[in-house]
Amino acid sequence: MRSQNLFSWCLQLAITVAWNTDVHNQIGFMAEKFLSPYTTSILQQILEPQYNGSIGRAAAWADSYAHKKEGAFSYQWHWIDANDNPPELCNLSYSRDCVKGGCIVSAITNQTEILWDCIDAAKSGNLSGGTNLTCSYALKWVSHFLGDITQPLHTSSIAAGGNLFNVTFGNHFTNLHAVWDGYIVYADSGVSQFSNLSIDPFMAGLVSQIRNDDFPEPTNQWLACSDPHTPLECALTWARESNTWTCNYVYSHVFNNTDLLTSGYAEGAYPIVELQISKAALRLGTWLNKLVHTDYKKNRQTILAT
Repeated sequence: MRSQNLFSWCLQLAITVAWNTDVHNQIGFMAEKFLSPYTTSILQQILEPQYNGSIGRAAAWADSYAHKKEGAFSYQWHWIDANDNPPELCNLSYSRDCVKGGCIVSAITNQTEILWDCIDAAKSGNLSGGTNLTCSYALKWVSHFLGDITQPLHTSSIAAGGNLFNVTFGNHFTNLHAVWDGYIVYADSGVSQFSNLSIDPFMAGLVSQIRNDDFPEPTNQWLACSDPHTPLECALTWARESNTWTCNYVYSHVFNNTDLLTSGYAEGAYPIVELQISKAALRLGTWLNKLVHTDYKKNRQTILAT
């Protein structure tokens, strides 16, 4: 267990910044390590110039956009509220849990469909310089949502995804969702925040673990569903996998007003968060490579309304 005094200081800093955005940046930077040069060149034509061709720099955009008036419609796309009862029962149903207006599963499905057409346009030379905002937005949403869907509390409705579940972490009063969004990985890595411009050494270490297949689960299992032709099936598979963690760990402990940093809860969560972040990065890189390198097929899965 790392020094509590160190993390008390780190968390004081973290409260003052948009701490969850940098984790999304890092997932994007990690995913870039798995992109082919051709994929990178195509994505550079889709993103707006201010991102310098980097999905890592663009991956956090969706959160800020959802909190703007013009982006409020996308707010609920960041999660799916499983109507289950963890830790006794965890399950997720698309027809039951993806409400009117959409959810993360339908958003991944629809934005993948849009992005595929945009990639075809870029490959044919009909799109360059990030001039089509619909296309740039689709890429930024896909880059963000493939991160969100691996966070267990983005697939649970209990206490508004843990936002209303008050806890203490490192002597700080917060909520369970915030703990899983960033506090745990900050404590695990020993930093107060990550860069939004380049990959952090801790995340680079996770990339090496992915390449070395050094996780409790074989990395090829993470990609069992990774075909952009079936985005609904894959997104639902990923959401159900994350939802399982709400039973297996997130809500499986008796909290009793303990400090989650020192009670053993955070230490037990470190490998889970490392696993989920790594899955997000590898899946995102693989998803984008397949979109670029696979031929366009009609009759793909599209969910325009729920």
